[in-house]
Amino acid sequence: MSATKRFIETRDRLLRLREDLAAARQEFEWPQFDEFNWARDYFDVIARDNDRPALRVVDDGGHGETLSFEHLARRSSQVANWLSGLGVGHGDPILVMLGNVTALWETMLAAIKIGAVIVPATTLLEHEDLADRIARGGVKTVVTHSRLTDRLDGMDGAPIRIAVGEEVPGWLDYATSWQAERRFVPSVNTKADDLLFLYFTSGTTARPKLVAHTQASYPVGHLSTMYWLGLKPGDVHLNLSSPGWAKHAWSCFFAPWSAQACVLAYQYERFDPPRLLDQLVRSRVTTFCAPPTVWRMLIQQDLRRWPVALREAVSAGEPLNPEVIEQVQRAWGLTIRDGYGQTETTAQIGNSPCQPVKAGSMGRPLPGYEIVLRDPEGRIGEEGEICIDLSRRPASLMCGYLDDSERTVEVMRDGYYHTGDVASRDADGYLSYVGRMDDVFKSSDYRISPFELESVLVEHAAVVEAAVVPSPDALRLAVPKAFVTLGAGHLADADTARSIFEHVRARVSAYKRIRRLEFKALPKTISGKIRRVELRNAELARASGGRNANEFWEEDFSEFSAGTRR
Repeated sequence: MSATKRFIETRDRLLRLREDLAAARQEFEWPQFDEFNWARDYFDVIARDNDRPALRVVDDGGHGETLSFEHLARRSSQVANWLSGLGVGHGDPILVMLGNVTALWETMLAAIKIGAVIVPATTLLEHEDLADRIARGGVKTVVTHSRLTDRLDGMDGAPIRIAVGEEVPGWLDYATSWQAERRFVPSVNTKADDLLFLYFTSGTTARPKLVAHTQASYPVGHLSTMYWLGLKPGDVHLNLSSPGWAKHAWSCFFAPWSAQACVLAYQYERFDPPRLLDQLVRSRVTTFCAPPTVWRMLIQQDLRRWPVALREAVSAGEPLNPEVIEQVQRAWGLTIRDGYGQTETTAQIGNSPCQPVKAGSMGRPLPGYEIVLRDPEGRIGEEGEICIDLSRRPASLMCGYLDDSERTVEVMRDGYYHTGDVASRDADGYLSYVGRMDDVFKSSDYRISPFELESVLVEHAAVVEAAVVPSPDALRLAVPKAFVTLGAGHLADADTARSIFEHVRARVSAYKRIRRLEFKALPKTISGKIRRVELRNAELARASGGRNANEFWEEDFSEFSAGTRR
């Protein structure tokens, strides 16, 4: 059976069983390939004589461009020929630093066809981060916007430099690719285990790791993501992840196009919830994926004013608190389905379509994944680190960390891939997120989940974001401390602190209450993830008994004094 037929048959089985998770898990098997090239063996095949929309790029100014599957197949072959003529060959790393412009999708398809290695990069990167990626990734070619080219001034490496947009002295003009031949004939076949992606993770606890994926692990692996998203042929899918991060490849490239859905790319200068909602209605979006931060901003609007055409609403990036799910359900009659995965994998766990959703749960293992929970002693039980059984290794798992063999061995030890995340499993097999292994801590010998407390905190009207870490305490060794960012119009004063303490006390057991609170902007990675490690280290380093500015303790308030030391 050809690689094309094998991939499409597997895809079709998942589409047929999209409403029956148990059957999908039982029947699904990862297709195996010796040679595979998703762009040539799949995309070009389904694109032949296919004038249905594959990509729509829109902005708030009313501008838009719609490209068919056939156009993108032909155009990406043209770009592949042009890049090959410049000297880009099989296995050569290409750093792609573009926003939501058509050249991004053209270049990615072209690179896959050549068998080159894509190094995705966010447009937020500055000189130092770019230099690190170019050096560690062995980058030969850079493709970026003309306005960003000065960030590489004076930098060694990447001898082939391509500018998209206005011409830049010393850079090749992407527009000249239109002169290339439209039919691409590869000089080398791609093996399924050839490198395809080098992803730099966001680095919440250390410098970014260099995650290596193959011609199979993401292109084939994202069949699980397609299933979780609930995509169908002809859908209009909008995902708000920024280019350069793994979720963009998940939800703006492989998953929708594997389902033969249309990718809607929304380009905006400044995020504005009403404008996003307008776009959902105007573009007749049927499936929508956004991170929890966006969902929390959207529910500040009267969602009933926007008659959306949505069939599926999902969230990923960080766990979603139940209050947001409830508000969207009341407004649109839709249940936001949470999911879980990593840059190192595809979607592992999720609330899949038409399955009962339990409040606070991120769902059940998706087709192709065997998930176990292991405690620190290696025992398998109902709470522990989320691990993947390597005896049934999913095709979607990375091949390793490119420049760190010791770390690769560590996360693949004992016959399991170790995610570093902790979850609990209920009697029905639903998994609930507890936190990163490094973030979960003990207070008076009780185990504290920062995520659980953060979910309660963000339900307070004044709180925009929150992070909970252990704060040293003479009696309990550590107590939960919340760092809180307030919304506009709320003061960082004692009255606000009292209100937040009251809010938490009314919703959680005494042993895990927030005991200390500090108002401040939260430190984050370039991808927007909170750096709790920085907050933890600051707490451990400060003088015993000392206070920071804008910090309040529960015992400061006389009404909380009784029973404070429970």
